[in-house]
Amino acid sequence: MNVHFIAIGGSAMHNLAIALHEKGEVVTGSDDEIFEPSKSRLNDHELLPKEMGWNVENIHANLDAIVLGMHAREDNPELLKAKELGITIYSYPEFLYEQAKDKKRVVIGGSHGKTSITAMILHVLHHHNIDCDYMVGAQLQGFDTMVRLTDAAPIAIFEGDEYLSSPIDRRPKFHLYQADIALISGIAWDHINVFPTFENYLDQFRIFAQQIPEGGALIYCDLDENVLDICQHSDVQAALYAYGLPAHEIVDGQTFLKVEKGEAIPLDVFGDHNLANMEGARMVCQLLGIESKQFREAITSFKGASNRMELVHRSENLVMYKDFAHSPSKVTATTKAVRQQYPEHNFIACLELHTFSSLNEEFLLEYKGAMEAADVAMVYYNPHTIEHKKLKAITEQQVKEAFGRENLSTLTESDKVVLFLKEQELDNAVILMMSSGNFDGIEHISLFNDLDA
Repeated sequence: MNVHFIAIGGSAMHNLAIALHEKGEVVTGSDDEIFEPSKSRLNDHELLPKEMGWNVENIHANLDAIVLGMHAREDNPELLKAKELGITIYSYPEFLYEQAKDKKRVVIGGSHGKTSITAMILHVLHHHNIDCDYMVGAQLQGFDTMVRLTDAAPIAIFEGDEYLSSPIDRRPKFHLYQADIALISGIAWDHINVFPTFENYLDQFRIFAQQIPEGGALIYCDLDENVLDICQHSDVQAALYAYGLPAHEIVDGQTFLKVEKGEAIPLDVFGDHNLANMEGARMVCQLLGIESKQFREAITSFKGASNRMELVHRSENLVMYKDFAHSPSKVTATTKAVRQQYPEHNFIACLELHTFSSLNEEFLLEYKGAMEAADVAMVYYNPHTIEHKKLKAITEQQVKEAFGRENLSTLTESDKVVLFLKEQELDNAVILMMSSGNFDGIEHISLFNDLDA
């Protein structure tokens, strides 16, 4: 195939381009800006555009397909030229489906936990040398890329995002994969710029669940009332498999999975949400032919996906984690997990409001109580980000009232985040940095070393 990527620099797009290139197809791409690490990774595979910007000369009759990324706009000149020439235009998920339509497709959906569950499944399959194609939303230890496409693998494991497929395709991505085996981890309102009401958001999961054919399987977390309502509906044709929290214990800051005959298996991940994620991953693997004992053998070495409750560094007196948590449900789950794991530490939780939803003054109210588990809580946001997203300005007092915490510290300048942390009691402390961004340039390991000096 001869495939051109419009907006090749995106996290998902550049990984798909590399995967297709490694499969032996002819790949070209364009973008008006590409940041690291996409830039270096594309350059290493000789896929980096020679010039930035859109050029209609990239679009020609010899192309078999266009893959259109979310960063492009509907009036993109390359897209318009492709339409004029009648070239087949795919969204990212449509193209993945085309590559995997003859395989058994496993799709992991949910407002939270889908990256971690997908990562756990891939870790276990990799441990047992089971061949599979995949797409996952974070870099994983032992995997070169976030996307793999082959002709031979009989299984495809896809992280199923509910966000839009492309600028010209308003369907959620996870609707397009047409799952044979699906999982829903939990549902909490997100992406309010696309799904303006919670009911509208729920509808996307209803469609996802009802798409699974008779003879397929739907695995779901029965700890979530919204998930229960959707998965147990009469219109769902798939076989149903519920999961919850596995038996476990925390001993001296270490989480153990309890199994039969009193055996306890040490884990590198922790928190109720991650333990539930693990149980969901186990049930998927079971349907793929992996026994529980084989699953446990592999999962003990799972250290998590990049930026998902990732241990930045640990010293005698100070521990630091970073986490992709940004939505209210993720912030709540992550802070509770750290509190349970470190009950005797001074727990300092820092959150950056970075997404469209989190910076919306109405949605901000969804964060009430989300950081109650921390001893010290701080929220950072950049007013320029709010302007860029064309949202109404919010005040520091609004943020405090929304979180429902009088002693919440609020900051709007990145350099003051470091100063704030230096003022805290750091002897026997644990710091949790939560964001889908990077606190406007903070490098976590350097920060840790500075604080631990």
